[in-house]
Amino acid sequence: MPTSYARYLQASYFYFIIMATFYAQPTKTPHFTNVVGNIYYASQGYIQLQWNAERIHLSDLQAFYEQALTLLDSTSCRKILSEHGQRQPLAAAAQHWLAHEWIPRAMKQVRVEYCAIVDGSNPMHRLSTQTVITDAPAEFVFKRFTTIGEAEAWLSSLPN
Repeated sequence: MPTSYARYLQASYFYFIIMATFYAQPTKTPHFTNVVGNIYYASQGYIQLQWNAERIHLSDLQAFYEQALTLLDSTSCRKILSEHGQRQPLAAAAQHWLAHEWIPRAMKQVRVEYCAIVDGSNPMHRLSTQTVITDAPAEFVFKRFTTIGEAEAWLSSLPN
């Protein structure tokens, strides 16, 4: 009898580990897509912006970020992961709009605080990103990464 009970406990333990691992896997729920890219809600408590490689118009960028603001508000998230991939450099007007209009408004409306950026490979893109970081309010915390895993780990370490 002790042998079968021990097997039962061992099987129960492995079942628990498998289920805990399965349910602990982060999930990403699609929210919005346009020419700019995709917006997801990540179950770890942030939204993810996944950028396309096409050149974009300011109006498309604004629509994209308005949807991001809507998702931040509806989920009470305060953190953003922006995966730049092969994103093209942003035009000066787009950089200005993000740094001087959208970020301050998002900070006020939904209290967003953090943005993890997974840099793309284009050096000109990285320069346009740095302009937004430099011009944005100092209270908005940006951190740049080379991998999504690093960015996710940083965001997970922050308070919700």
